[in-house]
Amino acid sequence: MTNEFKPLTGIRVVEMTHMIMGPSCGQILAYLGAEVIKVEPPAGDKTRHLTGMGRGFFPSFNRGKRSITLDLKSDAGVSALDRLLETADVFIENFRDQSLAGMGFAPVVLREKHPRLIVASCKGFLHGPYQDRTAMDEVVQMMTGIAYMTGPTGRPLRIGSSANDIMGGLFGALAVLGALMERQTTGEGRAVRIGLFENCLMLVMQHMVQFDLDGREPSPMPEREFSWPVYDIFDTRDRRQIFVGAVTEGHWGILCKAVGLQHLLEDPGLRTKMEQIEARSRTIPIFAQAIAARDFAELIEIFETSGIPFSPINRPADMYRDPHVMRPGGLHESRLPGGQTFRAPGLPIEVDGELPSPSSLDVADVGDDTDAVLAELGLSESDALAASGMAKRTSA
Repeated sequence: MTNEFKPLTGIRVVEMTHMIMGPSCGQILAYLGAEVIKVEPPAGDKTRHLTGMGRGFFPSFNRGKRSITLDLKSDAGVSALDRLLETADVFIENFRDQSLAGMGFAPVVLREKHPRLIVASCKGFLHGPYQDRTAMDEVVQMMTGIAYMTGPTGRPLRIGSSANDIMGGLFGALAVLGALMERQTTGEGRAVRIGLFENCLMLVMQHMVQFDLDGREPSPMPEREFSWPVYDIFDTRDRRQIFVGAVTEGHWGILCKAVGLQHLLEDPGLRTKMEQIEARSRTIPIFAQAIAARDFAELIEIFETSGIPFSPINRPADMYRDPHVMRPGGLHESRLPGGQTFRAPGLPIEVDGELPSPSSLDVADVGDDTDAVLAELGLSESDALAASGMAKRTSA
């Protein structure tokens, strides 16, 4: 039995974005049942053609959306977008403020023309001194200090995924949902703005507050002052790596017994949690030796049954072999325009004890739905050709 959790059925979202932050906002709304129409330039979103580490950007965050092309450098394209927005509930954009205003689609203008429309602007910064700066995930990670906290001193290191972009899209979807709920009462839309920089501030908030309360800057994570007796990566006998944590007094006792270090429980210098933390330089090599005497599989079984926090050190590709990920509904299969398929996670939620199962998460080809959508708007064939930019391409 599939669980089609679609609370946004009947909601039309027009998305005019690229890269990750804006598309992830639309992707989340699509997962929740909204009809998401992606507006692309006549040549298609440039993100479609990225290679290397960018290869997964477009397929990951543009599943289950309709695609139309509009030439927004032409009057016909601008007029068609305006007619499309008349039918929309939500408009997601991540253009530069000046570019959007130049086309006549500044949020304040749209709110006047379409009072029920919710405009979600995914930007690098909220309004302030930096509002016109160009931002990317890595830029704001460097600016806010999260890169400093991730790498060792003198070697700032970005997080190993586009975490800020995705989280920014999540905040965008959250703001849209709030505005949709409010509109049920007021009948009015809203203009919401989501800042990548401010999103990253939330990720470093705990470190900011620690400094504000204690007056001491925290060290980068690789050099941090530990708050727990054991919170480390160890090597096993069969040359695997495993993370093990003992963060409570109970965990300490269980871990010592599990790996045959009962004598540490009798050590008078290790009676309290603080004593255990202060003795890490002495005890961690002892734990490392005990864990290195056992194979990975044996340790997994020991820690699983004893309730000790642990984890293998996996790579992203390992997730396609992980039994929890590969359970029914854990991954969804999507098809690319050329026919190639791929598997990707869905929303990390359960509804009534089941993982939601969207009906379709295929990736549309450039402009697949242009004719259908523009016909729905009442455009003639010639007007649709002019609006989509296809007339120019045909004549060329």
